[in-house]
This record gives sequence, C-alpha cells and structure tokens, in this order.
Amino acid sequence: MDNNLLNRCTELIYREAAYLDEKRWTEWLALYVEDAEFWLPAWNAETNPTSDPQSQLSLIYYNSRAGLEDRVWRIQSGKSLASDPLIRTCHMITNLHLAGATTGDRLCVNSHWQVCVYRPAQRRASNYFGFYVHVLRQEKKELRIARKKITLLNDEIETVLDINQI
Repeated sequence: MDNNLLNRCTELIYREAAYLDEKRWTEWLALYVEDAEFWLPAWNAETNPTSDPQSQLSLIYYNSRAGLEDRVWRIQSGKSLASDPLIRTCHMITNLHLAGATTGDRLCVNSHWQVCVYRPAQRRASNYFGFYVHVLRQEKKELRIARKKITLLNDEIETVLDINQI
C-alpha cells in the first residue's frame, strides 16, 4: 500500500470534517466534484440499510454538488428549520483505510465517524455515529470527493438531520 496515497486521502477527509465544524462552506463545497453523490440511506430492516437511492428511502440524498450548494445556501440564509439557530459540531473520524480502487482514477476510503452536536437554543447535545465510504477522484493532481455514503448507526433521530450533523 502506498502510504503517501493513504496520507493524502486521510488529509482530505479530515479537512472535510474541519470545514464542516468551522462552517467554511465554500471550502467544503470545493472538495466535491460537480457530479458528486452525497447519500445517507435509511434502514429497511434492523441489519440492512437501503441500497438504492433512486428507488428506496434515503434520509438525505443529493445526486450532484448543486444539491449540496442549495443546502448550504439554505443554511447560510437562515431559511432552514434544521439549521436555525446554527448548531455547533465536532466531527471525529477514525479507522481510515483504502478499500481499493473502484476504477483507474477513483479511490475508495472507508472510515468510522462520530459527530457531537450541540444545539444552543435547546441547550442539548446529541451524538451521531456510523461509517463513511468516500469515493475520491483525482482531478488535476488533486483528490476530490466524488461520492460520500454515510451509514448512520443510531438512526433514532430526535430532530431533523442536516449535512453538517453526519
């Protein structure tokens, strides 16, 4: 395994988490390719998350960066009930490993994650955790996110989830 490649992948995924926590939306969006897919499947049974965002239920699904851009616009505008007032988050990512190349210019990186969320208006903290699968694409000597699948393990959600809480 190429340690330099794993280090580059790890750095990108850590940077994504930091941008979300720091509400650096422009930089966060720039990490994604135009046709990026962002997917949080629902569970259709205790042991099986849904497997097709086109025909099965998803908690969040965007089939391009444009959908993420719209979501960020809503968060920043204050027109998002899920994000008003803005929450505070702390993403923690661990167990990153290359799962293999999906095609010549794409890399698959699996990891475990936890996000602590504080809602100032309710003075309440929540904790979400699960698995990430990032598919990264090399574009002009730079790795960018082509697909992010988020498996949420504690899916009994007390309120609306947003892109920065997972």
